[in-house]
This record gives sequence, structure tokens and C-alpha cells, in this order.
Amino acid sequence: MNDSSWGAPPQAGYWGPTDQGHGQGHIQSPGHGHVQGAAPAGPAYDAYEAPQTRPMPIVPDVAGHGDNQDDDRRAARLSRPPVRNETNPEPMPDASQPAPKPPKKSAGRDLSAAIGVGVGLGAVIVASLFVVKAVFVGVVAVAVVVGLWELTKRLDERKGIRAPLVPLALGGAAMVVAGYVRGAEGAWVAMALTTLAVLVWRMTEPPEGYLRDVTAGVFAAFYVPFLATFVSMMLTADDGPQRVLTFLLLTVVSDTGAYAVGWRFGRNKLAPRISPGKTREGLLGAVAFAMVAGALCMEFLIDDGAWWQGLVLGLAVAVSATLGDLGESMIKRDLGIKDMGTLLPGHGGIMDRLDSLLPTAPVVWLLFVLFVGSG
Repeated sequence: MNDSSWGAPPQAGYWGPTDQGHGQGHIQSPGHGHVQGAAPAGPAYDAYEAPQTRPMPIVPDVAGHGDNQDDDRRAARLSRPPVRNETNPEPMPDASQPAPKPPKKSAGRDLSAAIGVGVGLGAVIVASLFVVKAVFVGVVAVAVVVGLWELTKRLDERKGIRAPLVPLALGGAAMVVAGYVRGAEGAWVAMALTTLAVLVWRMTEPPEGYLRDVTAGVFAAFYVPFLATFVSMMLTADDGPQRVLTFLLLTVVSDTGAYAVGWRFGRNKLAPRISPGKTREGLLGAVAFAMVAGALCMEFLIDDGAWWQGLVLGLAVAVSATLGDLGESMIKRDLGIKDMGTLLPGHGGIMDRLDSLLPTAPVVWLLFVLFVGSG
């Protein structure tokens, strides 16, 4: 309802008083001056209907018949229902139909496939971890090579960056083995040699884009195989399989806690510009789940471990895993892709599973060294 419904000035076709001083309306007729008529003293229809009616035109009076025609017009107007504007009528709700239900929350991925693939990978990892340590090192090396292939392929497809895959794959596998055989010293030496191999290998192609390609190659060497060497270095301890298992369990539990709590209770976005699906409530779930799991693992799996050390370890894992996930989300947003690959149904590619594991590995390795030593 607008202001014209209340106290609006008379307009053309408004059958109201034009001369309040005489009590009668005056209608201007061409060539006849003022003809007095018995116009009513108020509007001929309810004021609430005013915005929805069309103005009635003034028909010039004919000399000698003004009063009778005024009466006829007034009677016709009073008997006619107001005409409403039906140009864009609003549909009336159907009371017989039930109100639509809000859409249910979706998990956003194929849970059955994701669970099946996760269980299969877990079985392979645990079997290789506790049967022969060298087999597990081979599993890590294969994962590193596949991850490098996915990363370099996406860089080439989306950005035209041609990081040399051959020296990266060979050097990456060598890094993982060197970390297991020679520890941190061997890993650093293998990293340096891999970087040199990337620089030399790229020289066989035209110089255009050389700096861009070798920079991406060095980044890939550090991001994937070098960080993975900390997993193989954990394995060298006497309770190495238990340490690696703790590392894997805490990372998976952190990711599961963030996913479950965020999906059910998530309201406040954690980093909407990087990963809109992550919430602050999910981060709290990751911290809570990981701290509980950490206390249990340090108490029952790790030699000379204490439950309070597990709380610190769980907190550190939750933070580093979340940062690693956000870091890869930044990479994928820059590349304009959702997943790094399609090798694992329900998960994406290998890199989509390594995103939280890679940056967490050096954090866990360091805390194990501080809490229970390197042996």
C-alpha cells in the first residue's frame, strides 16, 4: 500500500468535491462554463481499493442534461465492481499441497566407493608395514611417483608448465629410499641431486619458459618426495611400524573428525576463499578426534610414550593436516580443477589423499624424536 491510498489529491475522473466552499462539484464543459452537478462529497468506492483501480475519464456534459447525466454516471459507477490490475497476478498457494521439504545435506562424494577404496589401501599399507619394512618403502616410492605424475600433468594441462617428470620420478624414488637407508642426511643429498637433475634435464629444450619450468620442478621435488622421506625415516626406529601406523591413524582420524563434525554441525566457514566446504566446527572436530586418538596411540602403541604426549601430537596433526589440505586446495583453485586425478574412485587422485599426509609427516617425525627419541 502506498501513500496515494490515504488523502491523495483529486485526479481526473475522481468523482469527489471540487469546490468545498459550495458543497457542490463543478464540471468544466467545453463551451458552456461551469455546470453545477450533484457530485457526492466523498469517493465513490472504498479508499483501500484506490491503488488497484483505473481512473475513469471525464465525459463532457451536454447542455441541458448535466444533472441527469451526472446521476446516471454516479449510479453506473457505484454498481460496477472495481477493476483490478491483473497484469502480473500472484499465484495463490494451494493449501491442499504439502509444503516442500528442505533438501537433505549431501556428503558431496560417493561414500561407498570412498570407503571401499580406503579399506583396500589400508589393508595394503598395514600388510606391507608389518611384514617387510622394505616393501612398505616401495609402496611409498610408488605413491610418490604417481603423485608427481598427477601434479606435473595438471601443471602442463592447466598452466602450460612443463616440469620434467623423468628426473623428478627417479630422484623422488631415490629420496624415499635414501631417507630409509641414510636418514635425514641421505634425504637432503638426494634432494640436492634431484634439483640438479631437473636443471640439467630442462636444458635439452628451448630456453623459453626455462625458469618457470625448473621452479615448478624444484617445488614438486620438495612438496612430494622430500616430505614423504620423513615417513621412511620414521620406519627406521625399533618401533618404526607402530610410529608410521600412529602417523597414518591420526591423520585419517583428523580428516574423519573434520568431515563428520563439519557435515553435521558446520556453520561458520574456515577459509571460504580457499575451501568453501571447510568449517570452524569441522576443525574443532578434527582436533578433538585426533587428540583422543593420539593419547590412545602414545599410551598403547609407542614405546615409552605417555598419554599427554599423545594430546600434543594429536593437536599438531590436526593443525598440520588442515593446513596441508588448504595448501593443496590453493593449488587446485589456481589450476581450476576439483581433483588432481581420477585414479581412486570416491577420493580423486593419489595427490588428493597425500595432501594432508605430506606436511604432517615431518611434524610427527620431529615430535617422536623429541618425545621418545629417534631409535
